[in-house]
This record gives sequence, structure tokens and C-alpha cells, in this order.
Amino acid sequence: MASFTPQNAPLPRGRGARTNASGRYESQAREAFDDGWTAEDAEPVQLKTTLTPEKARVIISTNDSPDVGFNRSINPYRGCEHGCIYCYARPAHAYMGLSPGLDFESQLFFKPQAAALLEAELSKPRYRPEFIQIGGNTDPYQPREKTVRVTRQIIEVLSRFNHPFSIITKSALILRDLDLLAPMAARNLVRAAVSVTTLDRKLARSMEPRAATPERRIAAIKALSAAGVPTIVMFAPAIPGLNDHEMEAVLERAAEAGAVGAGYVALRLPLEIKDLFQEWLATDHPDRASRVMSLVRQMRGGKDYDAQWRTRMKGEGPVADMLSQRFRMAKARLGLDRPIPPLDVSLFKVPPKAGDQRDLFG
Repeated sequence: MASFTPQNAPLPRGRGARTNASGRYESQAREAFDDGWTAEDAEPVQLKTTLTPEKARVIISTNDSPDVGFNRSINPYRGCEHGCIYCYARPAHAYMGLSPGLDFESQLFFKPQAAALLEAELSKPRYRPEFIQIGGNTDPYQPREKTVRVTRQIIEVLSRFNHPFSIITKSALILRDLDLLAPMAARNLVRAAVSVTTLDRKLARSMEPRAATPERRIAAIKALSAAGVPTIVMFAPAIPGLNDHEMEAVLERAAEAGAVGAGYVALRLPLEIKDLFQEWLATDHPDRASRVMSLVRQMRGGKDYDAQWRTRMKGEGPVADMLSQRFRMAKARLGLDRPIPPLDVSLFKVPPKAGDQRDLFG
């Protein structure tokens, strides 16, 4: 039996998705219907966030994608309270029988044994170090990390093993861990990336409702850089007709703050995201909705999304080519195109455990 929600139900406060449409694997479907009531007739909705422990067998994930720039990653959380409407990780919630919509940003999961699992994996005799990406899926510094501290515990393990890693976030909470990051950066074991999608506070509030403000992200780049942590700015996603005109300004502000590199990704709308994003456009930016989607489709061969490897991150066609050209020119002008040295894997060493015989000869 399907569950129903009113077509004109009030929008939940502080959330990115506008609906909680069923995931593709759910046995029941939710539909909207018009019962005559409007959003003005109802009380504002305050959607609570839940955090549930998840039992994991391994903590390091691997991939063979030619597009992402890493083949090992750690994701301390599933779901993300930042609520970014464009988040490419949303469809993964469907595998858990949940909606990629509001469920994704309100029903979160964390891995309490992450640090112990990581230590066990790094201690295996056959383990060979390669740099690990933290936060390749959802943000490792989303709001609940302040109290749960899973990301902090993971970095503590990597620090003890002298294991190289990179980390990406759109949260200023990363500065809490500068006491770990700065010494590791001095040994060329870490670099950071901070995502700055817009400098417009109003657009950021709408598009990324629970993420740090644009100014706090720029401040995070400045603080990380001042502490010696090589920091890259990510203009991601670049959305034609919505935020793409800010690309040069974002890169300029990041360069002034000390960023050493830059990257961008064109908007991706796989699976359920295409509907969620268009619902958001219709409610928050109705004047631009048709124009934005027209430009997006021009970058995707006339479709909402094309998942082809090697083109899915940047798109194709004149609109995509112009975006790429502008990005290259801005990087060169701002000195963000200089080579960044690879992280050092030669320092990796399994630390002795308390009571080990080799402690006697340290």
C-alpha cells in the first residue's frame, strides 16, 4: 500500500530536498495528492535528524574509476546533514530502503568502529600504502562530527602510521583538527580540499542549507594554508545558468586566501537526483529553472545526465567547453595551475603496540 503526502505540504525548514520520494528499491511508493490545503494553512515542519551506528567489516573502500583521481577512500558517514540538493551521494540511500530525498539528510549512519578497523587493515603484513581520500562520498565534517568525532579518530590513526591522505569538506570544522593536520602536512602526508560552490549567501543557504557559509569556507582555506596544509579549492558543482558566473570570483578569493590549486566538476544528476534537483529549482528558482535545465542538457547530449566515464565530470559540447576554457584561464591567471607534489608514502610504518618485544630496543 502506498503512503501519501499532501501535494502542497509545507517545506521542511533548513533542508535541501523538497520531498521524500521513494527510493528505487522500496516496496511501497509515496505519492503527492491535492487535499485542498495549502502550505500557508499548515505549521512549519521541523524535521529531526537521527544518527544510527552502522556495523562495517572494512573501512577502506576501493574503486577503479578513471574519473575520481583516487582508488582508496574512507567514508565515516552515510547520508549528510548539510542537505546539498545536488549531492551525488543521495542515490546510495536507496540501497538502505530509504529516500534519497529528505531521508538522506535526516537519517544518518556512522561507523563507530572506523578507527579500530582502519588500524587493523593498516597493520596487515601485506598492506601497501597509497594515499587515501577521506570524504569521497559524504562530508566527513558534517555537523554531527563535532560530537561523534569519527573523522578525528581516523586521522589520529593515520597520523600514528604516517599514512598519507587527502580530505575534502565544505565545513569549517576541519580547523578543529589542525593540531593533527599541520604536523602531517610538514611531513608531506596530507592535503585538503574545500568546496566553495558560491559566494552568494542566499544561494548557499538555499542550495546547501546546513553547510558552512561561503565566508567561513574561505576563512578555512586561509587558516589551513597558514598552518602549512596544502589546500585546493573545489568549485563543485558548476551549474550553468545558476552559479557558473561565479567561477572566477570563487577561484580569486581562494587564491587570495592561500589555495595552491583548484578543481571543478559539472553538475551531475544521476538517478533520483534529477527529480529532486528540478523540484528544488521549481520552488527556489522558478525564474531560472527552464534555462538551467536547458543548459544542463546541452552539456549532457540532450539528457538530464550521461554517466559515461571520462565525460561525466565535465560534460560535453559548447557549454561544457566554454566552462572548461574559463576554468583553465582563471587557474593560470591566479597561479592555481602549478604542479602539486604527490604525497609521501615512504614514511609509512606500523607503530609498535604496547608490550611488543621491539619496544625494548626502540
